[in-house]
Amino acid sequence: MRFSKSTWVIIAAWVVFVGGFAVLSLAVTPSPSRAAIANLALCLVPLFANACLLWNASSPYRRQNNFWMLLAFGCTLWLAGQLMWTYKVLVLHKVTHSITFVDVVFFLHVVPFIAALAMMPHARKMREILRFGHLDMLLLAVWWLFLYLFMVVAWSKDPAHAVLQHVRDLQVYALANLVFLIGTGFFALRANRGWRAIYANLFGASCMYVASLWLATASFTKGYYSAGSLLNLPLMVAFVWFGTTGIVARRISPMPDLTQSAKVRDSQRFARLAILCILSMPIMAVWSAFISNAPAAVRDFRLLLTLLTIIVGTALVFLRQQLVDRERLGLVKGLQDSVENLKRLQMQFVQAEKLASLGQLAAGAAHEINNPLTAILGYADLIQADATSSERSRSLGEKIRDQARRTKVLVTNLLSFARQVPAEKQMLDLRSIVTSAIELRQLDLRDKKIRIEVENPGTLPAVRGDPNQLLQVFFNLINNSVDAMEMVGGGSLIVRMRTERGSVVLDFSDSGPGLREPERVFDPFYTTKPVGKGTGLGLSICYGIVQEHGGQIFGFNRPEGGCTFRVILPAVLALYPQLTASSPVGSRQS
Repeated sequence: MRFSKSTWVIIAAWVVFVGGFAVLSLAVTPSPSRAAIANLALCLVPLFANACLLWNASSPYRRQNNFWMLLAFGCTLWLAGQLMWTYKVLVLHKVTHSITFVDVVFFLHVVPFIAALAMMPHARKMREILRFGHLDMLLLAVWWLFLYLFMVVAWSKDPAHAVLQHVRDLQVYALANLVFLIGTGFFALRANRGWRAIYANLFGASCMYVASLWLATASFTKGYYSAGSLLNLPLMVAFVWFGTTGIVARRISPMPDLTQSAKVRDSQRFARLAILCILSMPIMAVWSAFISNAPAAVRDFRLLLTLLTIIVGTALVFLRQQLVDRERLGLVKGLQDSVENLKRLQMQFVQAEKLASLGQLAAGAAHEINNPLTAILGYADLIQADATSSERSRSLGEKIRDQARRTKVLVTNLLSFARQVPAEKQMLDLRSIVTSAIELRQLDLRDKKIRIEVENPGTLPAVRGDPNQLLQVFFNLINNSVDAMEMVGGGSLIVRMRTERGSVVLDFSDSGPGLREPERVFDPFYTTKPVGKGTGLGLSICYGIVQEHGGQIFGFNRPEGGCTFRVILPAVLALYPQLTASSPVGSRQS
């Protein structure tokens, strides 16, 4: 039978730590050397448990990672207390039987264990909003510290009750461990199969720790406690078991239970428990002041402690409430933005329906217009071919033919722009597409002081793309520039095309007021236009089209005024499209 590497690690840990400690306890007589070795061993075993538990804190689930880190932090606190105790015994040679800071550290190591259970990593919590678990855990930690100081440290003010102080220390410590023990047992019965094994191992380790605590207390009370004896073996077993739990969890890699109901996932019991703990402090102070038979010095210490803890707890509660209010305001603002975007989207759908209907009408009208245009072109050709026609008639016929051809080009562009066809990429000459977009936009610039100019780029390489989609991009960019220049009473738009580093670069530079927020112009529904002038989807659609073509698009303000939208498209450098004869795009000013 072959064991996995993790199984061999578990076997080695139990043999080295538990077996070695048992051999030390049985083979070596009680002596300072045995006590020193035992204390050093008790420093190593929580370090092993810490490493094994942290091994699991790299999952994609935040609560699960926090669960393992809190368990490891509890072992770290116990290690810190043991190191301080070992330093006192081995280096300072001081053994005190009064309650010290070391005892507080030993007590506090259980608090992260309880907080880890409160994370409930076995239940997937889909909603994390309005939930501040870390502050709630901090409130619980403050309460546990308050409880220890209230019930244990307060008796240090009366030296005559030193024995009672130790009794209270054991009682409060046992209460904290009992809470963790009950919690692991409860979850071992309620969790799914994978997590049930983890909680069962934690329950066993907790039982061994409570047993070691009971044995150490009984032996210390009867006067036969000895460091390194078999009485410390359950403590060694407990920490090795904690480490084993971490290795088993790494091997199982359990997933959160998706069958948990929404009511369980959204429970606020942890937050309510933290609030109840804070509210219990004044009740405990009233009990100490009016009911308890404790000496006056103890009661005064408890009242002062309660006052200070209430101040700290109230500050944490106020901080939590402020964070909750801030998050709620953010949620309300986000909800308002969503409603506004929904309204804009609805308007866009209505407008899209209108444009679709208008496109169908335009397509039908364009086909009807093409018929008389064909007749006009034919008659113009007949006039020019007629030998009996005068020179004036031929000149008029040529002008009629040119204007009819221009009208036919505009009708063709309108049909191409309104046509809804699937994207089909082909080799394109961007100059012809830009020319078509400009001709479409110049249809309503007759009474506007706006010029559109194109700088002759010379020879440009071909670009692979969909002509209808790129026509839509260029038309939207030109349309936005025209709208911006209308706000300042006119201006000029210059379109520059060039080749740069294996790409075709197109700059649309206008003399308008510029971009208010250049970093947001491509966000969906972002617009600075008044209601009815736009929905803020045009540039977002342009961004998506350019990205699909493997290019880039961005906008920026120019130092001399106005803004520039730059489109960069990858060129097919081996191909240069054949230039088509077309009339140059001139300037228009009215």
